[in-house]
Amino acid sequence: MFWINGLLNSLAFGAILFLLAVGFSLIFGLMRVANLAHGAIFMLGGYIATSMIGFGFLAAVLAAALACAAFGGLVERSLIRRLAGRELAQVLGTLGLAFIIADQCLLVWSGDPIAQPAPALLRGTVEVAGVVFPAYRLALIAIAAIALAAIWLLVERTTLGARIRAAVDDREMARAMGIPVSRLFTTVFCLGAGLAGMGGALAAPVMSVYPGLDAEMLPLALLVVILGGIGSLSGAFVGSLLIGLIYTFGQMLLPDLAYVILFLPMVVVLAARPQGLFGRHMA
Repeated sequence: MFWINGLLNSLAFGAILFLLAVGFSLIFGLMRVANLAHGAIFMLGGYIATSMIGFGFLAAVLAAALACAAFGGLVERSLIRRLAGRELAQVLGTLGLAFIIADQCLLVWSGDPIAQPAPALLRGTVEVAGVVFPAYRLALIAIAAIALAAIWLLVERTTLGARIRAAVDDREMARAMGIPVSRLFTTVFCLGAGLAGMGGALAAPVMSVYPGLDAEMLPLALLVVILGGIGSLSGAFVGSLLIGLIYTFGQMLLPDLAYVILFLPMVVVLAARPQGLFGRHMA
């Protein structure tokens, strides 16, 4: 029972992590930008959802996703684009933006954790292999699977996805072929920020929303990208599940060594396969 419960909790946490990390991975893969404000956008999505919950849970999640997507587009146009080709400046700029978002969230929503209730239909429990488990956490796993399928269809079966894949593989060649890489930058940044905002909104009933949530989640997203591979959808999914398993069982079994166990796979992967499990060498 202990192992089944731990496994289900790991999958639920991995589902939340996937929504955060997949956008980060696509942005990094296409734009070569380590957006250190991504965790803050995740937290912002959670706070927006808590403020919009009076309109219904689905409306709150959609509002958080759309607001964060619009904010991501604004950030790409006003900050990232102005610092194009200056990687260190982009890192410092997004880091500063993360601090600004965190301070504004503290100003607007105060420093107390905010617990958002799960939707009424998913507040019960479900028995899985003899283990009683919250229905909402099982729904998170299903949502992550649906998100994976939707993003895969977008990337693999649409013209936009073909352009994104071409730009990830070879940005300069994509430009030479007439692909509007600049517009792709904005689109992918909006998509990644929207997914992060949605992830924060969906995580609120499980983790609550509180100051420091961004700093807690961003390193985990970085670990997913490193393990899975930059720009890889399958890598983001598998990496999220692996980090979810390692993080959850590490906290349960060896809390004093949880972070050692968590970061050890990153060191091994960097040494043996720097591009990640599913990644390719960056152009």
